[in-house]
Amino acid sequence: METTIDKFILERAQSWLEGSFDEGMKARVRELIKNNPTELTDAFYRDLEFGTGGLRGIMGAGTNRMNKYTVGMATQGLANYLKKMFPVLYPIKVVISYDSRNNSKYFAGVCSEVLSGNGFKVFLFDDIRPTPELSFAIRYLKCQSGIMITASHNPKEYNGYKAYWDDGAQMIPPHDSGVIDEVKKITRIEEVNWSGPKENIHLIGDEIDTIYLDRIARLSLNPDINRKQRNLKIVYTPLHGAGRKLVPAILEKFGFENVTIIKEQAVADGNFPTLRSPNPEEHDAMDLALKKAKEIDADLVMATDPDADRVGIAVKNHKGEFILFNGNQTAALLFYYILNQWKEQKMLTGNEFIVTTIVTTELLKDIAEKFRVEYFDVLTGFKFIAEVIRRNEGVKTFIVGGEESYGYLVGDFVRDKDAVSACAMIAETAAFMAEQQRSLFDLLLNIYKDFAFYKEQLLSITKKGKEGAEEIMKLMMNYRDHPFTAINNSKVVKIKDYQGLKEKNLITGEEKPINLPASDVLQFILEDGSKISVRPSGTEPKIKYYFGVREHLDDKANFDEVEEALNKKIGNIIAAMQLK
Repeated sequence: METTIDKFILERAQSWLEGSFDEGMKARVRELIKNNPTELTDAFYRDLEFGTGGLRGIMGAGTNRMNKYTVGMATQGLANYLKKMFPVLYPIKVVISYDSRNNSKYFAGVCSEVLSGNGFKVFLFDDIRPTPELSFAIRYLKCQSGIMITASHNPKEYNGYKAYWDDGAQMIPPHDSGVIDEVKKITRIEEVNWSGPKENIHLIGDEIDTIYLDRIARLSLNPDINRKQRNLKIVYTPLHGAGRKLVPAILEKFGFENVTIIKEQAVADGNFPTLRSPNPEEHDAMDLALKKAKEIDADLVMATDPDADRVGIAVKNHKGEFILFNGNQTAALLFYYILNQWKEQKMLTGNEFIVTTIVTTELLKDIAEKFRVEYFDVLTGFKFIAEVIRRNEGVKTFIVGGEESYGYLVGDFVRDKDAVSACAMIAETAAFMAEQQRSLFDLLLNIYKDFAFYKEQLLSITKKGKEGAEEIMKLMMNYRDHPFTAINNSKVVKIKDYQGLKEKNLITGEEKPINLPASDVLQFILEDGSKISVRPSGTEPKIKYYFGVREHLDDKANFDEVEEALNKKIGNIIAAMQLK
């Protein structure tokens, strides 16, 4: 068997057998060498790297796996970088949180010990907490950094490590690459300060919850209506994750008294026993919640992912059937309600702004223009939304931000997507419509009629391991070297290459620069207004295709007919690109 293993891979694996690794880890490596060269290759062909969501990977033995040693080395690299950035500050302070995933608490403990070993003051949450609360705590406790142990919505075999800067946002250049450079300098696990004084580690919990929830409560734009609609029927599921405590608490604080929690999924469990995948983007993740919603004739269904930074919703349509909204539709409802209420309550001064990403629906830009609110478009990843907030801090007022992947942020006291506050504000939007004896679906139809019926779809194609990563790279190269000139019988009129930072008009030949950081994303804009975006995922072994089409909706009664036509158009685009 050993003869089939690449020499480079075998040498890296042997170094784990000869080093100061624990016996359990060594035994696992030996087993891989003997019985599973394919998995061994995937475990050792590279080091885990920071992507759009930080460090993330399958748990197990190896340099490309989440384990005590990769987590410890990453934390030592972070510590070394923080010492460089804050050379005269003592002690450097870091806050750490974790979600319900297997080993999350253990990895959080490893991080705490390593930081303590470096002389840092560590604030460690006493139990699972949502990612947005970690972001809030960094700024509230005046920390220089933060760590969130989570793999967000990934399958159960994954875990991850999100590193945050002192503004409560995930790291962007130059800090992300700076940390990686420091990690790469650590060639032996003996270079990690594995433990330090226990008194450097301070447990935090309920006191931060109270302050965080109080701050979210101040976002409410219609508290009186919430109280009137306190019996709005809401079904909520935390999908075995960290939303189980704070989402019900904030709904109660907003005045909602009729909240049904899915008990089977309120149990924190990293095996996610009732789910195929703990991802609110996946329709079957909400099966139990939808079953309960039908039983009680609910008005709104909400589900948060394991670290409670993303939320998916379901509502009844014009036929009385529960349907799941995608991230773009929920964003449209949230943005419209908030901007409309800011206008109605005379809160708009002309100095406000919203932020979204390049793969999110163009409808949000239309909504911003209607309310004359400045609009920023950034790369995929909420850290880039946070960067715009930081850049405009004290100069302009941030109202709301969001992205198609079910992440939203209201207000600027958190600097990452926040499903806790989003759940509260979505419920308030539903209450506002209920006060008019209408629904969230009615609101969506009104938005489509006023602007256009925008329809989006995401297609993710998984390509695992080293070979998969190489295949994705070849696909992106081919799209650049041999770009489409037409898709689905519609001419490509514009190509945006965010890696080359160039936008080219294929009709006029005009080229202009893209003023964003370089990123491996391509966009094809068609003559009929369709937009297709292609990018490798920064956190999963996937290549992602985003399709956006639109059509006028002159009469709400024509919704089904127009939706069918748009779905057909997306299907034709997928076929034309030979993706299925």
